[in-house]
Amino acid sequence: MPIIINLDVELAKKKMSVSEFAAAIDITPANVSVLKNGRAKAVRFTTLDAICRVLECQPGDILEWVPDDHPAALAAKGAEE
Repeated sequence: MPIIINLDVELAKKKMSVSEFAAAIDITPANVSVLKNGRAKAVRFTTLDAICRVLECQPGDILEWVPDDHPAALAAKGAEE
């Protein structure tokens, strides 16, 4: 199930650092990194709500589904192995 996390794109649009963002949504910078790098296995709705509130975006701006054979999915799978 290849879900791509576009958090880095939204952070760049807002010109916000990981540490500023982590403080704004009240999670650790390490956990932001896990989300940003696509290594998260789950995201709480409260966290997704905070992300969207701070970045003024929709969940679909952050999360994207791609087919298994999509280059981004293949790259993510290679990073897991």
